[in-house]
Amino acid sequence: MYKTTRLAGLLFLLCVPSFIGAQIVTAAEQMHIYLPLLRGKRVALFANHTSLVGNTNLVDTLQKSGIAIKVIFGPEHGFRGTADAGAKIGNYVDEKTGIPVVSLYGVKHKPSAANLNNVDIMLFDIQDVGTRFYTYISSLQEYMEAAVEQKKPLIVLDRPNPNAHYVDGPVLDTALRSFVGMQPVPIVYGMTIGEYAIMLLKEKWLRQNPAKIQVYVNPKKNIPNNQFSLTVITCANYTHQSKYELPVKPSPNLPDMQAVYWYPSTCWFEGTVLSEGRGTAKPFQLFGHPSLPDTLISFTPRSIPGATQPKHKDQLCYGWDLSGVTPANKIELKYILQAYQLFPQKDTFFTKFFNRLAGNTTLMQQIKDGLSEEAIRKSWEPALSNFKKLRQQYLLYK
Repeated sequence: MYKTTRLAGLLFLLCVPSFIGAQIVTAAEQMHIYLPLLRGKRVALFANHTSLVGNTNLVDTLQKSGIAIKVIFGPEHGFRGTADAGAKIGNYVDEKTGIPVVSLYGVKHKPSAANLNNVDIMLFDIQDVGTRFYTYISSLQEYMEAAVEQKKPLIVLDRPNPNAHYVDGPVLDTALRSFVGMQPVPIVYGMTIGEYAIMLLKEKWLRQNPAKIQVYVNPKKNIPNNQFSLTVITCANYTHQSKYELPVKPSPNLPDMQAVYWYPSTCWFEGTVLSEGRGTAKPFQLFGHPSLPDTLISFTPRSIPGATQPKHKDQLCYGWDLSGVTPANKIELKYILQAYQLFPQKDTFFTKFFNRLAGNTTLMQQIKDGLSEEAIRKSWEPALSNFKKLRQQYLLYK
């Protein structure tokens, strides 16, 4: 069991019907729980623009509370969340706070010993969207591994997962590990980032695992210094069926909840020659190509902030618009199957990146062979059902 006196109470509350309708409170907003763990400590913080306490960034909030933040680590899209997808970001000093910012999506993905030399405790607070190829869970793993290596306690401030209400997709073949998929989980894994962190540790999926596994959930007293432990501060009033509207877009090309909900099904197109809607107002809701039939809807990608060089920039594309379509609680395959069937030059449809996104080499071949959606989904078993059973062990919320 997790080392906490609050976990039983939390689970009890989650079973009370009147609790379900209460306002969700993120971990970062429950400062009375974690501020005592940070006082008098030198803190490293992995954060970005989604790390909010109300309308204020966690960095600013902690500084005003007298917490000594020594270094900020930034993920893909940068600490302020404005960089293009995949853009390599250098180190700099944050103008607002004067705190050095070290990019973990540039030359390196993991903090070095030198980065953490002046640090007592590590803190992680990033809004995830619950898909394997969204790189923040890979950043979490690298950050955890650095904490293990440098013997630093790590606190994860949990946030709701907007796609946590279902689990679906092919489970990653670990022969295809990459930063868009590091562990044998399906594309939609149905866990918060705090739950996922516990699973990484307990399943010994880290490349370097601690000799002693220590996990705390909402501890009431201080955690040990000079050794690795994982502490998760949970959200209040949250279940996996909660509908959570993100207060800020998690990255430049997920501008609204419709994009967040469709992302697990339309990110496939990043591994094809089709536009996935970057350079439009509807990324991951619009997708198409100049060579597709002109009877489909039309759109033209442009250079815009967050997508300065989109695929087929300034070219008229034909395809699909899902901005008014309600997504099902599953990964939709029909659109990529239709796109492939209609595409005239099938030998150029896929790029090498597709297999990394899929997490296997079979899906591409299944699409080429004309398999039905039903047959493809059937091939995801039994691995998908086995993961669902594994996942149950690590859930902190009903």
